[in-house]
Amino acid sequence: MVRSRSRSGTAGPTLAVVAREAGVSVPTASKVVNGREDVAPGTRKRVTEALDRLGYVRRPRFDPARAPRLIDLVVHTLDSSRSGAVLHGAEQAAHDAGLDLVVTTGPSRDGRPGHGWQDRITARGSAGMLFSLAELSPSQYAWLEQHRIPFVMVDPAHEPPPGVISVGAADWRGGLLATEHLLALGHERIAVIGGRRYEAAGGARVAGYRSALAAAGVRCRPEYLRHAGSDEGGAHRRMSRLLDLPEPPTAVFACSDTMALGVYRALAERRLRVPDDLSVVGFGDLPEARWAAPALTTVRQPLSEMAATALRLLVRMMAGDRPEGTRTELSTRLVERASTAPPRGGPGRSFLHGGPGHVLRGVTPG
Repeated sequence: MVRSRSRSGTAGPTLAVVAREAGVSVPTASKVVNGREDVAPGTRKRVTEALDRLGYVRRPRFDPARAPRLIDLVVHTLDSSRSGAVLHGAEQAAHDAGLDLVVTTGPSRDGRPGHGWQDRITARGSAGMLFSLAELSPSQYAWLEQHRIPFVMVDPAHEPPPGVISVGAADWRGGLLATEHLLALGHERIAVIGGRRYEAAGGARVAGYRSALAAAGVRCRPEYLRHAGSDEGGAHRRMSRLLDLPEPPTAVFACSDTMALGVYRALAERRLRVPDDLSVVGFGDLPEARWAAPALTTVRQPLSEMAATALRLLVRMMAGDRPEGTRTELSTRLVERASTAPPRGGPGRSFLHGGPGHVLRGVTPG
């Protein structure tokens, strides 16, 4: 029978005792201890409360004195320049701190890691974790808390639970800067393509867009506000629909560089040119922004610096220190390149388009 150690170091209760206390089977109690997803929330709560009451502690738990100098970085995929920027910053900061970095990928579609990483962390006895993912599941947060493994989130899409340490960027400020830039060029018909609805980062960028329009006295048109899935294909479809409006926009703020490339593709299919027919601003300043033709004006999100900051916070937590705040934000700035220009014909003027090969003619909105 598996027996834990109590917090005092004496022999603790078996898992069977915990299961009996919570009124569940031993396999169900084991699922909770191991962070499995397939447990009802009410059942998970009863088992967790029983674990706390009885002092059950699964080994190995994080022990600063015995932990190896090893940090795990969990990313959704390595096949992206975003992950490359995060890895670069984390690796440099780990080197400076005398730590080794192990990279784990989370293969699930929703941006959460699968179950395998928990077993790998247990086997390696890692000293701490960085997550560059959309989010973690409630049971995964609970597993980390139960095993007292220090961790920091890098740019989570959703607001983490209270007390979770995260590092992000000034997203609202970035959305404001992008829209102010287009307004200063003379654009008033400015569309925005945001990420998934209710994501914290994308919502803040769209909020910055709204604030800039309001400050300039420009009406925010509901038909100019579109949401995609933060991917190129989704942005391509949203841009095509914007182009089909009776009064299409003269400029678009895409809330990621990847989505901006989808905007480029939609325009190319209509034989429209950036920035002659439509100005485009992205968000991120990934390498793709410099490689695009024309080079993309974008808001720089300092991903490498964010990852390095997160790792330094993690080192403090491993030493027993607790950061004063749970959220650290790094500044964003506009990087102006060749994808933006004044609207053709001056403020308020745009094009009326058809499909590929159709003649463009200027119109003045009524």
